[in-house]
Amino acid sequence: MSASVPIEAAAVRLSVAPMMDWTDTHCRVFHRIVAPHARLYTEMVHANAVIHGDRSKLLAMDPVEHPVALQLGGSEPDLLARAARIGAEHGFDEINLNCGCPSDRVQAGRFGACLMREPALVADSVAAMIAALADLPEPVPVTVKCRLGVDDDHDFDRFLAFVDTVADAGCRSFVVHARNAWLQGLSPKENRTVPPLRYDWAYRLKALRPSLQVVVNGGIADFEEASAHLDHADGAMLGRAAYHDPYLLHRLDVAWFGGELRTRAELLRALRPWVERWLGQGIPLKRTTRHLLGLFNGERGGRAFRQVLSEGAHKSGADWSLVERALAATEAVAAAA
Repeated sequence: MSASVPIEAAAVRLSVAPMMDWTDTHCRVFHRIVAPHARLYTEMVHANAVIHGDRSKLLAMDPVEHPVALQLGGSEPDLLARAARIGAEHGFDEINLNCGCPSDRVQAGRFGACLMREPALVADSVAAMIAALADLPEPVPVTVKCRLGVDDDHDFDRFLAFVDTVADAGCRSFVVHARNAWLQGLSPKENRTVPPLRYDWAYRLKALRPSLQVVVNGGIADFEEASAHLDHADGAMLGRAAYHDPYLLHRLDVAWFGGELRTRAELLRALRPWVERWLGQGIPLKRTTRHLLGLFNGERGGRAFRQVLSEGAHKSGADWSLVERALAATEAVAAAA
């Protein structure tokens, strides 16, 4: 068994899932304001890109984002070890290996969900990454995000054997997207909704392996659903629900960890220094505000907020005053109701 960074299995974890083209540094800074205690994740980055690509863009992270995990894709232990070391040296608090993405591009590269069928390779990769991080002054854990299986794998013992093999290599924390991934016949979008959810498998895993941290992911859409997982597991990871309704993320953070519930307007205005900082560097408003569109989701005036912001943010010269106009439009609709 490889040496590993200990993780407090009983610690509650609220996480925001990595989402391609969504969870960039601007998104994560906003989510940090919304949820001070959540574990945030980068978009998945292939190990080769980390090693050979533009790290200033691929690994962009502001200190206010911590704690944040770098999610890696790949299947070559040596490359993953090098990428993990680079990520840790860039300040990431966790290195997460993706064993759940079902896209064609991922399958062609022999990584993502297809790794569910190669537990020994995943274990070798985890062990190599842990070894690469062993001499760091501050511990950085290596974790895994996985599915229950692929295609017609419906054997819980096979899933448990996958986890055990990887855990024996030193991984102590698993984010379980509680459905299978279909490698043929379903699109990535369909893979998030069509295969049935089986949260009970994640719960059984936690019951059988209490020393492991088990975080439940997949299909979590509301406050009650997310909180219910705490009766059986160590936490919940929200994906699109957190992105499309960031105030849900705020409510969960306050309920689980304490603090004061802030208004949507307060959370919005707390982002102003960040937005204006990037405007001053020539970054257009739409780059930093595209992640705000769901803040008033389900509220009176939410449509007005989205409309004003989405229609104006791409225009030349758009600045924070547009955000204030969007907020004013929202409040006007709410007041007239």
